[in-house]
Amino acid sequence: MENIAVIILLLFGIVFLGLLSNKYKFPLPIALVLGGVCISIIPGLPVIALSPEVVFIIFLPPLLYAAAWNTSWHEFKANIRPISLAAIGLVIFTTVLVACAAHWLIAGLSWPAAFLIGAIVSPPDAVAATSVTKGLGLQPRMITILEGESLVNDASGLVAYKYALTAITAGNFILWKASLNFLMVAAAGIAIGLAVGYIMYIIHKKFVCDSVIEVTLTFLAPFASYLLAEQFHFSGVLAVVATGLYLSFRSGEIFSHQSRIMAYSVWEVVIFILNGLIFVLIGLQLRSVMQGINDYPASALVLYGVAISVVVIIVRFVWVVPAALLPRYLSKRIREKEAFDPRNMVIFGWAGMRGVVSMAAALAIPLTLPDGTAFPNRNLIIYLSFCVILTTLVLLGLTLPWIIRKMKMERYSAAAQEYEVRTQVASSIIMHIEENLSLLQDELLHILKASTK
Repeated sequence: MENIAVIILLLFGIVFLGLLSNKYKFPLPIALVLGGVCISIIPGLPVIALSPEVVFIIFLPPLLYAAAWNTSWHEFKANIRPISLAAIGLVIFTTVLVACAAHWLIAGLSWPAAFLIGAIVSPPDAVAATSVTKGLGLQPRMITILEGESLVNDASGLVAYKYALTAITAGNFILWKASLNFLMVAAAGIAIGLAVGYIMYIIHKKFVCDSVIEVTLTFLAPFASYLLAEQFHFSGVLAVVATGLYLSFRSGEIFSHQSRIMAYSVWEVVIFILNGLIFVLIGLQLRSVMQGINDYPASALVLYGVAISVVVIIVRFVWVVPAALLPRYLSKRIREKEAFDPRNMVIFGWAGMRGVVSMAAALAIPLTLPDGTAFPNRNLIIYLSFCVILTTLVLLGLTLPWIIRKMKMERYSAAAQEYEVRTQVASSIIMHIEENLSLLQDELLHILKASTK
């Protein structure tokens, strides 16, 4: 009971941080990670740790489902190439290079543990990206790519995380078998997610007419997808994403306006609490984590944290240049269809903030191996993950608005775009009238042209 009281009291502090964030236009994820640091230095607080399995079940399904639900399928499909390159290619690239850096830098760190670190810190966070870029006037396509990347790369990063855990706990890992198994696990997970989504669609459409029940079902859907897929040892993460995208695409058919408004409001509160709770938990555990790695000199720990964070940041910039330029060089259709601004590459590279999903994955590392021995380097992995989250959120998140202003990016305005579209439509109509209706009387032509403005 005392521990629950401490958590509730700290959540009040998180709410206060949210108030300050709104008042001073300060990105909430940055406030939360700094709040976690402050919690860790408060003397006398107990160490509260949830079971690693519980962390995954409580946090990941709703967080991934909310991200999928807020993703427009039409925009996601229209930008599937850059999203896939970032969400799959960049995640693998980051995982491998971070693993190489960690294995080379930290003496005694095994390859599986190094790959586990890489998998945890490889996916940027959707909430962090949208919170930091909110109000900066970025083009909708850039926002779509960042959100789509954060949705899919959570799935690919967590799949890599599962395989790294398996390599540590089972003690063996064969790449070609793991690759084949990955394809089967991913495909089956997506199939289960779509099946659950279709069943939920039928339930919503045929049987439910109460807003409270509809909103309740939106909470049950991600857990149903995740647990069902995991029961058969398939990818619960991909199942949740598939369910979320399917129901989001069909939401206009199954939800009333009242249900949509209620669901949006309730989910906003839940995601806020989950984001706050995960950083409360890391704050309560951070002191014991640091005690668990006191065999390392303080200077070495600072070096490890800074070095891994720098690798994570640089890898993203290294990837973005060929990923953006090669498709344009190889495809004339892309050059003609997609406008190109090199400043967008800088923004994309700078928007690689890590967040709550990486933190949840770190906290979900098992405490022990199957034989009962302590999980090797668990505290070090959690520490390095937190360093990357702290560095990317604070360094990149706080400087991104300044970078955008320095590059003098034109602010996107929905009203201006609407005016431009209306003007183009009116000009096309007037041109059609002049070319095809020129034999009409001048007065009638003038009336027709005026009615298009």
